[in-house]
This record gives sequence, structure tokens and C-alpha cells, in this order.
Amino acid sequence: MKNLLITGLALATLATFTAQAQDASSGTQTSTWTGSGELGFASTTGNSRSQNVNAKLNLNQETDQWKNSFFADWLRSKGQVTVTNAQGQAVKQFDTTANRYDLGASAGYKLDPRSYIVAAGRYDHDDFAAYRWQGTVSLGYGYMALKTARTQLSFEIGPGYTEYQPATGTRIVNGVEVPFKEPRQGQAVARGLANYKYRLTDNTSLDDTFLMEAGNKNTYLQNDMGLAVSMTKKLSLKLGFQVRHNSDVLPGIRHTDTLTTTNIVYNL
Repeated sequence: MKNLLITGLALATLATFTAQAQDASSGTQTSTWTGSGELGFASTTGNSRSQNVNAKLNLNQETDQWKNSFFADWLRSKGQVTVTNAQGQAVKQFDTTANRYDLGASAGYKLDPRSYIVAAGRYDHDDFAAYRWQGTVSLGYGYMALKTARTQLSFEIGPGYTEYQPATGTRIVNGVEVPFKEPRQGQAVARGLANYKYRLTDNTSLDDTFLMEAGNKNTYLQNDMGLAVSMTKKLSLKLGFQVRHNSDVLPGIRHTDTLTTTNIVYNL
């Protein structure tokens, strides 16, 4: 089933990149891809050591008939952690503390200037979260509620299917806490997406995206907020804050993860 989810994501991605070619062959108005790439890096040495790098890519396309998007994110961190060696002694070592990537795509076919049918796919892999990986494919209805020179607000809702691998947790066996790993699971979900963009000034903009994938076993929530300040036509500084929440996790694992970033953004 994991292969099916990856295939669904690949098909959604392929649809977004073939939509422009289809419009060109049918003689309708075409539009180039727009978007941005982000990169952030931080490193400390001396009394403490740490390294952190994150990168993001967002692409969007809108034509007379299609509304498409693609995204990819990557995060990796290393730092000094305290571990217990074979002799039972607490020692410090420089080790990976965060390692995750996610990617997704959506292809929307317009029914009229405001509403559209959307197929979407998302895959997330995280070595340190409540779930080692999650994959979701969905089909739904989208609506552009507001679109002005300064403000955009859109919604998407529809059914989907999620498969996921819970991270290794702990359980009590004969009074002793031991590692425990559940098998991969799947569930039908209701997917909802809200996307808000607002231009505060000529060089400052705010965007917020909220994603919900709700099922009877687990509900996944993610909110991404960003404040970008343009330095030039192509370059910006962006402060981002992300929250991820899973309603059902194994004992010893937290429900919520957060990520704060300060990145250089290149606007395509």
C-alpha cells in the first residue's frame, strides 16, 4: 500500500507539470510556473556544537483551466546529546537530532473562476516524530473565497486515504518499560486545507496554510505561518513557524512538534 501512496503522489505531481502542456495543445492561455526557494543554515562551535540546515521549494501555476502546486521541504540538525555507553556512563556525542523531508503536489481543474476539483498527494518522512512516515492521497473540491491585489483566501475539502508507520514507543511488560513498535496502519480521512495570503505593505507579506487529515484512528494537523520582507525583487528574508500535531501517539512520544526558521528566500 505504501507503493500505491507513492504512485498516487507521483501521478499528482505529473498532472501538475503536464497541465501547461495540455493547455498549450488546446490553444488556451498558458502560464509559467512561479514560486520560491528557501534556505537556512546555523552552526555553533566552542562550548557547544550544533548544525542546522533547512530548505524549501514551492511552485505554483494557474491558467484558464488549471490551478496547480508542488512543494518539497527538508530539515536536518545535529547537536551534542548525552547518551549512556556500554559501561553505563553518561557521555556526550555529536549526533543527529532532526532528520525529515516531505513533498507533495496538487492538480486543480477549474469549474469556474472560483471553484475547482483538486487531486492532491503528500508524503512525509521523519526519523524523530510521532510517525516515521505518512502518505496521503485525496480528491476534493476547492473554492477561492477571496482574491484581491492584497488578499487571497482559498479552501479545499474532500475524502482521502492515509497510510502511516508509527514511531517506536514504549510499553510496560512485567513491570519493565520496553521498546514497542506498531505495524503500519491505514485509514480513510477527511482532508481540509485553508490557504491565506495578505500583503501588509509593498515589501512585507504574511501567509498561513492550515492542513487537516482527520480519521477515526489519528488526526493530523499542520499549520505553517510565514512573514516575508523583500530586500530586492528576487530576494527576501522570511520568518517561519510550523506546528505539527498527531492526536494518537504511542506512550513516551509527544503529540506536537514545532519548527521556527529564519531563511533567505529566492523568488522565481
